[in-house]
Amino acid sequence: METKVPSAHIPLSLTREKRRRLTLEALADVDEGDAVDHRSVQAWADSLDGDRPVLLSR
Repeated sequence: METKVPSAHIPLSLTREKRRRLTLEALADVDEGDAVDHRSVQAWADSLDGDRPVLLSR
């Protein structure tokens, strides 16, 4: 059987710009208070193995 491996060439400048844009959006969310604190996320993650996962509150 003959196969080929597909590949794509993505300009690094585009990925850097996307990463920069997403970082700025995330920082704006934090500035607006639209974030979940670490303790809540940790409690949620720890609960996933149990019978009753906790919900994240905003």
